[in-house]
Amino acid sequence: MVKLNVNGKQHTLDIPNDMPLLWTLRDVLSMTGTKFGCGQGLCGACTIQIDGQPTRSCITPVSAAAGKRITTIEAIGNTTAGKRIQAAWLALDVPQCGYCQSGQIMSATALLVAKPSPSDADIDDAMAGNICRCGTYPRIRAGIRKAAGAASVAASSTSDQTEA
Repeated sequence: MVKLNVNGKQHTLDIPNDMPLLWTLRDVLSMTGTKFGCGQGLCGACTIQIDGQPTRSCITPVSAAAGKRITTIEAIGNTTAGKRIQAAWLALDVPQCGYCQSGQIMSATALLVAKPSPSDADIDDAMAGNICRCGTYPRIRAGIRKAAGAASVAASSTSDQTEA
């Protein structure tokens, strides 16, 4: 038996310890937002967060996630950074086909939590390994910048209210 905390819900599952987390999410828990891309952890389509860190679920055995906090695309919009990223993605029409976007959003959200005002180099480093076959990289970067700008505006208006 494996105990998982997925999107704040506890699950006790009778599955092999070496089952990839991706298949647990998609096939056992019916959470199909996380995508299969390459099966080797190289493309980023399967990216989820474990304890806030972007993780390739296709190569992560379910046993490695036991007792940790797993967040998927289905719940990332419940976080402040996730809401900002999703709003920016919609405002800028970031996706084209959309297949890679759940992984892109999971990596971008983790970046904004770690670095609320990322540089271009920070964005490049955080998003390396998330492949977009449609080539929407300029829109992805613009979306991250827009979401970071929304965080800066929110922070400055909060400090303005505190100072008043």
